[in-house]
Amino acid sequence: MVLGGGEGDGTGCVLSGRDAAMDAALGALYGGGGAGGSRKGSARSAGLGGSAPNVARWLGDIRTYFPGSVVQVMQRDAIERLGLSALLLEPEMLEAVEPDVHLVGTLLSLNKAMPDTTKETARAVVRKVVEQLEKRLATRTRATLTGALDRSARVSRPRHHDIDWNRTIRANLKNYLPEYRTVVPERLIGYGRAAQSVKKEVVLCIDQSGSMAASVVYASVFGAVLASMRSIATRLVVFDTAVVDLTDQLDDPVDVLFGTQLGGGTDINRALAYCQSKITRPADTVVVLISDLYEGGIRNEMLKRVAAMKASGVEFVTLLALSDEGAPAYDREHAAALAALGAPAFACTPDLFPEVMAAALEKRPLPVP
Repeated sequence: MVLGGGEGDGTGCVLSGRDAAMDAALGALYGGGGAGGSRKGSARSAGLGGSAPNVARWLGDIRTYFPGSVVQVMQRDAIERLGLSALLLEPEMLEAVEPDVHLVGTLLSLNKAMPDTTKETARAVVRKVVEQLEKRLATRTRATLTGALDRSARVSRPRHHDIDWNRTIRANLKNYLPEYRTVVPERLIGYGRAAQSVKKEVVLCIDQSGSMAASVVYASVFGAVLASMRSIATRLVVFDTAVVDLTDQLDDPVDVLFGTQLGGGTDINRALAYCQSKITRPADTVVVLISDLYEGGIRNEMLKRVAAMKASGVEFVTLLALSDEGAPAYDREHAAALAALGAPAFACTPDLFPEVMAAALEKRPLPVP
């Protein structure tokens, strides 16, 4: 690819065997043809065209010749560069692809156009990705947030069976009596009896416009993880110009994802108005708005609503994205206005999200990257 091909190849070397096959697979996507295509054709036709057999063969080839991470990038490029989204509506195509977050986002955007014969295959693809994400993220998220909840509930006069002996001993090491080989616990540290009750409420408010596809996938997985923790009451709300509450589906993030409708306009003010109406314990509530902040509703009302929630004691977090790619295009004016209200807007990776939530639950400064 770097040295060129055909008349552009000045090396005098000819590829053969596996190398030639890899070159053809790359040329079909990034070259002027390859894989049986014409070098004189446009890059958009790129040797794959709209032929399902050709695409299926190509998908098999790239899985043979390249590692999974590279396959995912090539699939994403094929969908964007060659306009192959429609072929994902065919079950045999879905069975051939390497599933990842971006593929899930594409499938969700095609959800309404998807024929019934494809939906079960699509759900299986989405479920595979969701299970991979849960395996990667769930344990650390629960451990991090459980620690944050415990610290926020710490009491200084605990009952005997509520004493945290490890913390108590560390806090009283200065009172060690060598002659008795013991520590005098002048200060007891423990947790209140409400340890198993709901301590905090979290509202995830997710923009489902097309640019937020990866964020919707990750937020749905995190929503399900949070909902599995008895100490946190979790609500998940998605919005475009309408608002949909998917809280009752949080036991299955696949159902949540298929309940979204990627694309359309954006009315952040309406979504926040709904979330605000559901808050009953503001001092114990964290609202997480995940949006690129391109507001189609009433801007001033949106900002007043955020200010009112913060004044009531709500911890308000604004994430421009929840994905591995960093911040997309976003409304910088709105981001600056939110920062002035004490709600800085920033992009967050899935690996950082547990730390951000822990900080919000403990009401300490957020770890803004």
